[in-house]
Amino acid sequence: MVKITLYPQKLFLIDGLGALLSAVLLGVVLVQWEHAFGMPRQALYPLAAIAGLFAVYSLSCYWRLSENRRPYLRVIAVANLLYCCLSLALVVYFYSQLTVLGVAYFLVEIAVVLILAGLEYNLEQIRAEINARNNSG
Repeated sequence: MVKITLYPQKLFLIDGLGALLSAVLLGVVLVQWEHAFGMPRQALYPLAAIAGLFAVYSLSCYWRLSENRRPYLRVIAVANLLYCCLSLALVVYFYSQLTVLGVAYFLVEIAVVLILAGLEYNLEQIRAEINARNNSG
């Protein structure tokens, strides 16, 4: 039996590092390779800035919060959902300019962020279900 543990603090770390990676990819890599991805700089820089703010928030929560993390997780979960909506809207708006690589990048990023947001938002329910399965077996 595989034991899975989900801790809010770990989610803040994962979210913060993922947001930092997104900020670098969007603000540096995709900008330098704009022709390969197709998303214009005027869309990439704001997305990178938002990801950077999310990184600061999540990493601050990781380092500073010792208890009552649930409301802070919900904040970043909702923020991540809004970020996904914005990203999807930009993909639709700039679709004619995007390359296959650009569409793939944004769809993968959106999928990963949605999974993380779902974990963040529903952490307590997920933990209860995992514990119930572990205790019944």
